[in-house]
Amino acid sequence: QVQLAESGGGLVQAGGSLRLSCAASTRTFSLYAMGWFRQAPGKEREIVAAIARNGASTRYVDSVKGRFTITRDNAKNTVYLQMNSLKPEDTAVYYCAASSSSVPSIKSEYAYWGPGTQVTVSS
Repeated sequence: QVQLAESGGGLVQAGGSLRLSCAASTRTFSLYAMGWFRQAPGKEREIVAAIARNGASTRYVDSVKGRFTITRDNAKNTVYLQMNSLKPEDTAVYYCAASSSSVPSIKSEYAYWGPGTQVTVSS
């Protein structure tokens, strides 16, 4: 069982930055691929970024490429999402999730989810 807890959300003006953190309560954090998802009101939950178990590979949804960066610190059992040049359309609840698959490609491969943190970008 993996428990996840996000932090770092808040209200920011367009063009600003936020860094989200997700702390995992497991001794085997390095065995999980991690992802950040977001869900805006009335929309499906979508993956924003994902990172491999060892952090060697990452991938992003096209809408955040060049603005968001996902990293992880396996010694601290934490994954981060640095969000720069934020836009109003980035407003959503952001969730981190853990997958035991080496290369998870779909949302259902993520078995563990945090409760989410609200990010609001004002124009």
